[in-house]
Amino acid sequence: MSLVELGRYYTSVEGEVARLLLGSYGIDAFVFDTGLNNAEGGGPITAVRLMVLDDEFDEARAILDADGARS
Repeated sequence: MSLVELGRYYTSVEGEVARLLLGSYGIDAFVFDTGLNNAEGGGPITAVRLMVLDDEFDEARAILDADGARS
């Protein structure tokens, strides 16, 4: 099993909300690049990436799509 990118979010808060939503369904998700997302309060430099296990990708995508939380 490996991690795959499920989505990209403009802010780390949006990524964390999606991660928590997936967690409520028992799907482990991880948010990457949060440290690169904001530099000294100047706004986003890069999007944060929401990652899930490859075998949970389809289920996770369906959950985010149904909730409107997919990037």
